[in-house]
Amino acid sequence: MIRATVYPADSFEFKSDAIAPDKSISHRCAMFSLLAQGESRIENFLRAEDTLNTLKIVGQLGATIMDDGKVITIRSNGIQETSEILDCGNSGTGMRLFCGLLSSAEGHFILTGDEYLKRRPMKRVTQPLRNIGARLDGRNNGDLAPLSIRGASLQAFEYESKIASAQVKSAMILAALHSDGVCTFSESELSRDHTERMLLGMGAHIEVNGLETKVWPLEKPLNPLNIRVPADPSSAFFFAVAAAITPDSTVIIEGVTLNPTRIEAFKVLERMGANVTYTLTSEKYEPIGDITVKYAPLKAVIVEENISWLIDELPALSIAMACAQGKSIIKNAEELRVKESDRIKTVVDNLNLCGIETEEYPDGYAVIGGELKRAYIKSYGDHRIAMSFLIAGLRCGMMVEDVECINTSFPNFFELLGKITKVDKC
Repeated sequence: MIRATVYPADSFEFKSDAIAPDKSISHRCAMFSLLAQGESRIENFLRAEDTLNTLKIVGQLGATIMDDGKVITIRSNGIQETSEILDCGNSGTGMRLFCGLLSSAEGHFILTGDEYLKRRPMKRVTQPLRNIGARLDGRNNGDLAPLSIRGASLQAFEYESKIASAQVKSAMILAALHSDGVCTFSESELSRDHTERMLLGMGAHIEVNGLETKVWPLEKPLNPLNIRVPADPSSAFFFAVAAAITPDSTVIIEGVTLNPTRIEAFKVLERMGANVTYTLTSEKYEPIGDITVKYAPLKAVIVEENISWLIDELPALSIAMACAQGKSIIKNAEELRVKESDRIKTVVDNLNLCGIETEEYPDGYAVIGGELKRAYIKSYGDHRIAMSFLIAGLRCGMMVEDVECINTSFPNFFELLGKITKVDKC
């Protein structure tokens, strides 16, 4: 088990085009290439454990993959049955989206993952898929991996999701592409929309009207992708918080997706008082540009809307709240309970170790701003908890155990952090 120690930082100016490529888009690029005819060309694919596991599975399902170190080319041969177990590693996105993709594929498939993924609930995806004819099972009546999928004919559906989840929505959209009629998916709050944008760009017949998405079955294979994956705003956000909590500091992140459903955490930082600006540079599948964050004294904030747009950034945002004046509150975020760790509990417990007063609720927590203190932090195998508290260490110094998990999403995190302050690993 590797432990990292980070030391307090002086003021800094940090500019980077090397933030980890977007994890959500990288997953989808690999998977959606299976639905295309011809060669999909993917530049700047995230070479992290989770996304490389997805790419490996795509190869196991029959695709031909060529990688010259800069560009990954994928030629689909149709989804083919394999005798191999499909290992999603730590990725809930991978497992849930493959459930939708494989539910109509001819053959039998087994999805598994690491010890943490095997504890995460899957019924939010497996149950609605079963309701439309998917033959899908697993431990605890289909709620826990390993999952068994035997491709079946799927029925058209009108499904109203009780939770705003891009993973649930994406799984159902992928199932709808091979159903027997027009399907409708609706949700209570707009979740991230990468799946809709990318499939539309590939030629799928999809109509989005507010919270409702209509999907028509595919009549022919999709057009291949030709995409450069933008920087991941949820990864960039760690360095945004670094600037926001370090006096006289500035961060410029280049080439990041500016998709409105992905930059909500930056909007919250603005509300807290940080100076944040956005510069659009291009737009094809996704709006892409640069984000600049400059330090300013932070004030408390209440976060209770658009939670699905910033669910991954809430641990890092909690560090900014710990440095703000006043009592910040996060509500309607019960989804945090079923991430790589119970992030409500892990954030609250670790902030308490750092001398920050908190209040824990079933669906969130409160953070009373104060003075962060150096502590020994457990990551619980959760990459976002590990990175959030390493960023907190820029104020006071911090030791974080079990930091190998960071490789699941941000392999060069320590390289970039080392440009700001001293970091030791042992």
